[in-house]
Amino acid sequence: MLKKKYLVFCGLLFSVCIFSQNTISGKITNQENEALEGSHIHIGKKTGTTDALGNYFIKNVSSGKVKVHVSYIGYQSIDTLVGLNNDLVLNFKLKELTFRLNEINVTHARNTINKSVLEQKIKTETIEKYSSQSLGDALKEIAGVSALKTGSTIVKPVINGLYGNRVPIINNNIRMEDQQWGTEHAPSFDINSASKITVIKGASGLQYGGDAVGGLVIIEPVAVKKDTLFGKTLLNFDSNGRGGSVSSSIHKGNILGWSWNALGTFKYLGDRETPNYVLSNSGNREANFSGDIKYSNKKYDFTGYYSYYNAQIGILRASHTGNANDLRNSINNKIPSVVKDFTYNIENPKQEVQHHILKANYNYYFDETASLAIQYAFQFNKRLEFDVRRGNFNNKPALDLDLKTHSVNIDYKKNVHDWSIKSGANTVLQDNFANPSTGVRPLIPTYSKIDVGLYSIVSHNFSDSFTLETGLRYDFSKTDATKFYFKSRWDERGYNSEFASFVVGDFANQWLTKPTFTFHNISSSIGFYKVFENDLDWYTNLSYAARNPNPSELFSDGLHHSLAVIELGDLALDKETSLKVSTTIQKKWNSFSVELNPYVNAIQNYMFLRPIRPENTNRGTFPVFQYEQTNARIAGIDSQTNWKINSHWNHSLAFTYVNGKDLSKNIPLIDITPYSVNTKIQYSNAKWNDFLIEVKGELVGQQKQFPNNNYTINIIENNVLTPVEVDISTPPAGYELLHMYSEVKFKTFHKGITTLAFSVQNILNTTYRDYLNRQRLFADEMGRNFQIQLKINY
Repeated sequence: MLKKKYLVFCGLLFSVCIFSQNTISGKITNQENEALEGSHIHIGKKTGTTDALGNYFIKNVSSGKVKVHVSYIGYQSIDTLVGLNNDLVLNFKLKELTFRLNEINVTHARNTINKSVLEQKIKTETIEKYSSQSLGDALKEIAGVSALKTGSTIVKPVINGLYGNRVPIINNNIRMEDQQWGTEHAPSFDINSASKITVIKGASGLQYGGDAVGGLVIIEPVAVKKDTLFGKTLLNFDSNGRGGSVSSSIHKGNILGWSWNALGTFKYLGDRETPNYVLSNSGNREANFSGDIKYSNKKYDFTGYYSYYNAQIGILRASHTGNANDLRNSINNKIPSVVKDFTYNIENPKQEVQHHILKANYNYYFDETASLAIQYAFQFNKRLEFDVRRGNFNNKPALDLDLKTHSVNIDYKKNVHDWSIKSGANTVLQDNFANPSTGVRPLIPTYSKIDVGLYSIVSHNFSDSFTLETGLRYDFSKTDATKFYFKSRWDERGYNSEFASFVVGDFANQWLTKPTFTFHNISSSIGFYKVFENDLDWYTNLSYAARNPNPSELFSDGLHHSLAVIELGDLALDKETSLKVSTTIQKKWNSFSVELNPYVNAIQNYMFLRPIRPENTNRGTFPVFQYEQTNARIAGIDSQTNWKINSHWNHSLAFTYVNGKDLSKNIPLIDITPYSVNTKIQYSNAKWNDFLIEVKGELVGQQKQFPNNNYTINIIENNVLTPVEVDISTPPAGYELLHMYSEVKFKTFHKGITTLAFSVQNILNTTYRDYLNRQRLFADEMGRNFQIQLKINY
């Protein structure tokens, strides 16, 4: 009997414990009933945030009186006490802070690509500082991101030592397809059209593709979720280049109904200058436009978007040496072979690039937990590269490529209590046309390609402090090309035995070939996010990625005119696979925070471009680079700290180290980022018209780990043909740079603010060369640059 009473008592006690745990849910909006995504709500010891519709859901809250705190940036917080006996629905409406009424409230769609990777973000204020520069320049603000450059204006992002097709760029949910395979092909993108930029290190954004071996760059435009009309104009003047840019945008927002955005940018700069001479033919021009129109309903929304990018880019004239003596003299003398007076003219060699994007997107919301997105996008990229040619041929491009890309994406999202599911499919049809009328063999042939991908990503919140996420993706790709090969080159590359089936025609000294390549790839990712007490967060991710050789790596066969080098692809290249493990520790104190991100990336069949020898042609002697493969390991660490010294002073420090190893040959990899240290100290005072000044120090070490790819050429000395070694391998010395930025704000309109900024890059006018600049053999980097910027909000 006593045993039965004991069991009944335990059952009752268990029931009380179970039923004393309650669930609180609700919605957080502003006074206009707009959902405030990302609002923070604290109930007792439990915390949560709202989703895109403003909803929150917190479970396992004990009965009794609990404190409730609700907050959102730019709005008055709410603190209250609630008596809790059972499940409860609590809705909150937040009021804007009255002293912020003079600012426009611009919000961004929250974009958590992967919960097990700490996403690095660049906000609008930082993007505006680089208004007259490039995307690659702005991304250097993030620890672990550097730049691969060709001269002063062609800049590609490098993430954890990887670049090119390994780092896809997603612009407004569209994967950029702009013949990005070449190292001297900068992204066809106007940085002024970005409102927020997110960098993900590693192949964990599976919804965008399974080939992001290095990482992802996600670009988001302005999204206005308020019934308002406002605009912004940015004026920039740069002393180095003696030009600048103007960018102007206007935005009309609405909760429901129609809204739209429009932006235009114009850039005009002449030759850049080093501390000692002019970088002749290094000017650039841009004329860009982007705009969208959107209709929103409670159950669905529809968006139409168009973007136009038009750039003319000068290529340093001294990089076209033409013969072996000039090449050796340029390297040994450390002075460009061609130095002229400053001019705004852009002559050959140069690039002319146009890129069009047209997008239609439809989102349907089944309920507050499920949505479906359907998107179609068309991209057209026109690339012209002009070489130094004789007579009337000088006005004819040496490379003329048209790239057309159609893509369809379908994405489904579902949230069920502690589960989140994202699944989707995409199809890409691509056609590249190499115009034969140039009179020069095209570096990249005519080809067509089809890609089909399927993915699914699932995350589960095991508790308020632990989330596990995993994803899987399958990709199919098929490429069909048409290309002429010189028979001598075909035999030299050893294609007779393996690729004889590709030959479809015999034209004197050339073979007409139709190569076909098919790939099936699996990519995956798994990781977790753990929150400890005292503001300590831990992210860990393991990802597997597969990248197919791109058209340049497969088919290159001739002179690349923008660099004056001969590039050779390899039909025998296999797909590249990567296994990367990355972990991030983030710790915050009241006034100090630190992040540490070590990683190891094991890459099989790593594809890279290696210099092998010079080659004599009827136009001169040029270096030959060929694509090769090896097994590689890339490991490193990124770290950054932020110290809020007091209400006026702030200090930040970022350190990056990368080590690349060719495991097959037991030698260092080529073109690996040297270590760098960036430090910044900032002073601000809101009472002085929001005065801000910051000084930034940039230290880049000399790359001590590099392969020896030097080769021997024959030159004439004292009328005798003499073999000499050309040192194209030794990296330049490390360097230290000092930069400054300052700004003040003035109220000039009823609800507008004008910002006047002054900055100096390379204050000390330091002479240096960068290891990751493809033109480092021919010229120094830019010298001091004064910049004045005027930003007008209205």
